[in-house]
Amino acid sequence: MVATILYVEDNPQNMRLVRKMLNSAGYQVIEAEDGMSGYQAIIDLRPDLVLMDVNLPDIDGLEVTARIKSLPDYAGIPILALTANAMHGDRERCLEAGCDGYIPKPVTKNELLSGVAYYLEQAERRKV
Repeated sequence: MVATILYVEDNPQNMRLVRKMLNSAGYQVIEAEDGMSGYQAIIDLRPDLVLMDVNLPDIDGLEVTARIKSLPDYAGIPILALTANAMHGDRERCLEAGCDGYIPKPVTKNELLSGVAYYLEQAERRKV
């Protein structure tokens, strides 16, 4: 079964790059361009994993993450922060908001695909 990944990102170049990396690995990619549409896509489509930019128009990615993680039926969906926020303390802030993992931009293909595979595997183990 092909995993479905939602990528919430407002930068078209980043979206195109990550989509290309994920598609080349066989993942199905759904896209959202801001926090509210990302939140709604998670509720409506229940992806297997979410890649969440932090700096988004309307509500930021950490707020979206906190809202999703507060919903028992959706809290098990892994959310990885994929962000340019790479200063001291940014990783901790993302994890405190409820992100399961943190990947700083710019991201390499190997780093992205290994992170995605790891968190999809962890989510699958929790289901069993």
